[in-house]
Amino acid sequence: MQETGCAAVKLEGGCKRAETIRGLVDAGIPVMGHLGLTPQSIHVFGGHRVQGREQAAARRLEADAQCLQKAGAFALVLELVPAPLATTIAKQLEIPVIGIGAGPGCDGQVLVLHDLLGLTESFQARFVKRYATLSDEVRSAVRQYAAEVRDGSFPAAEHSFSE
Repeated sequence: MQETGCAAVKLEGGCKRAETIRGLVDAGIPVMGHLGLTPQSIHVFGGHRVQGREQAAARRLEADAQCLQKAGAFALVLELVPAPLATTIAKQLEIPVIGIGAGPGCDGQVLVLHDLLGLTESFQARFVKRYATLSDEVRSAVRQYAAEVRDGSFPAAEHSFSE
């Protein structure tokens, strides 16, 4: 943690990760849990799919959330979880629950900066709200930069050090 400057680690998974989380917390490493759609396991879920829609899956997410809290996680991310379920989980836990595509009932929200700024055009999840559409401006800026490098106008003297 000293080498990287990180303040915590985020671990995906539920009760199966409880022992690992407890060990990290006991070693003085703060842990944030992550349930629902877990990006590092995206292919296990068959793509970007809402998690916890069926009753059994919802109960597993609730149990996993409790396990993570008991193991010492200081917060929990819920991703692509139905809003009513996320609200229920947030109310059940004492730790903060941060939603990403999990509705307004969480204690906080995450929106990926690239999505918020409209930097990508190829995919927009239903829960994403774009506050800008900067992809055209970014492409234009990159084209201008490349052209100036090619024609030798960048870097100029004011962008260089003489001694």
